[in-house]
Amino acid sequence: MPCENSLPGSPANWLRYAYSDLELAHVERSPRVLLESLCFHAQQTAEKALKAVLVAHAIPFPKTHSIRMLLDLLPPDLTLPVEIQDAASLTDYAVFSRYPGYLEPVDEEEYQEALRLAEAVVSWAEKIIQQ
Repeated sequence: MPCENSLPGSPANWLRYAYSDLELAHVERSPRVLLESLCFHAQQTAEKALKAVLVAHAIPFPKTHSIRMLLDLLPPDLTLPVEIQDAASLTDYAVFSRYPGYLEPVDEEEYQEALRLAEAVVSWAEKIIQQ
């Protein structure tokens, strides 16, 4: 049953889910696994990691997959490295990568970049939460 809270869960639980998605983004690939699907999990990693930071700062957030929107909600005193800001590019993978015909096929380079950004966001978020 869904929670009614505007700030559901704890920062630690949000990070746990983010790391779970990161593991799925790194899943051993077979010919039937689409890079688009793995990029979806990279996007989910960044989204959940940012939501962990927002929960840690008691900042409510809407139900959104927009990394840019979540970044814009962060406290202004937080330093956002460029690669964290660049993670906004992952937003398209939230929905469009899950269905055929919405995105150009993802290539290996794009997949590796999505992983790099997701890893950077979750690592940064964990450091922020531990402060």
